Amino acid sequence: MSEAITLVTIATPEFDTYVAPRIREILVDLVNQGRFHLVVDVTAVEFFDSGGQGVLVGGLKRVRAHEGALVLVMRSERTRSQFRVTGLNKIFPIFDTVDRAVEFLGREFPAAPGRMSRDGAL
Repeated sequence: MSEAITLVTIATPEFDTYVAPRIREILVDLVNQGRFHLVVDVTAVEFFDSGGQGVLVGGLKRVRAHEGALVLVMRSERTRSQFRVTGLNKIFPIFDTVDRAVEFLGREFPAAPGRMSRDGAL
């Protein structure tokens, strides 16, 4: 049985300690709903602090506990650099587009009609 791929769009320029609790809550709620294959689109994010990065790491741990995956979509060289400096680029698959991220998960997990759902943007 294939799993749904859920898209989470973070539409704020700063993913910091002020925003992190709300995004953590969203990720926890999704996992509690049985959504273990997440594409997190952070293309609008221009800056991550350690709190924002920590929320993503926590989300990754939660989905992996259910044999799931969390992949990121980011285009900015600045944000990619932040992930390289911290080594997070080695634990998160990072893609330029949502389509490529979904395609990656589709290869990792058997495809099914309507496997991608869109959950609200923050």
